[in-house]
Amino acid sequence: MRDLNVTLIQDEISWQDPAANRRRYQGHIESVSNTDLIVLPEMFSTGFSMQPREKFETMEGKTVAWMLENARKHGVVLTGSLIMKLQDRFVNRMIWATPDGELRWYDKRHLFRFSGEHHHYHAGNRRAVFEINGWRVAVFICYDLRFPVWSRNRDDYDVGIYVANWPSPRQYAWDSLLPARAIENQVYVVAVNRLGSNPLGDEYSGGSVILDYLGQPMENCRATRMVASADLSFQALEDFRAHFPAALDRDDFAIHNAEIPG
Repeated sequence: MRDLNVTLIQDEISWQDPAANRRRYQGHIESVSNTDLIVLPEMFSTGFSMQPREKFETMEGKTVAWMLENARKHGVVLTGSLIMKLQDRFVNRMIWATPDGELRWYDKRHLFRFSGEHHHYHAGNRRAVFEINGWRVAVFICYDLRFPVWSRNRDDYDVGIYVANWPSPRQYAWDSLLPARAIENQVYVVAVNRLGSNPLGDEYSGGSVILDYLGQPMENCRATRMVASADLSFQALEDFRAHFPAALDRDDFAIHNAEIPG
């Protein structure tokens, strides 16, 4: 299987201004060449807003159409999360837009109680693993990072993606948990956080990274506006798993995907 080139984009987010954010990230996307997958932050069109009625998207809306067009134009998978309205409820939805026009998605499972996200959004109840060039990619959103059971590799993924609006006061947790997820699951991790601030007083310091299966950084954006890419080697991953087969000794348990009321 050939290497997978992944690209992350770390920048600020204009508060609840989807058009401005599409323009912002369009410039970065245009600067990328020869990549397979481009990853944008959580709620990249609005910032982490608890006002979903103000700037929600739909699957037929402008930002999803923009993602599909860029995926087609550049021959990449483009992913990132949006505020999405589904009939009478709102979700924090990660969109996976492919060059051939396919849309897949993941709805955030762990809603950030500390900010009241659970009062405004409906929790998803299904993990999502997508395929790209034979690679299996599991996607997660921000607060999901704190729950290792949800991220558990059940021999079903090779790359874990985390998109976030993770504030500066908890930067140490972000920097610590990401390598842990790579190490314990023997996977590459691609994690994209934002920069800047919002009108609520939240500050964001970035720290977007691409980590190998040892938890070591292949790319680290630190606190700068940056587009970063790395080649992920499937052969190196398979060789390491065969040499150090820790997964064979993992504890067995089941995750029940029952419908979540609400």
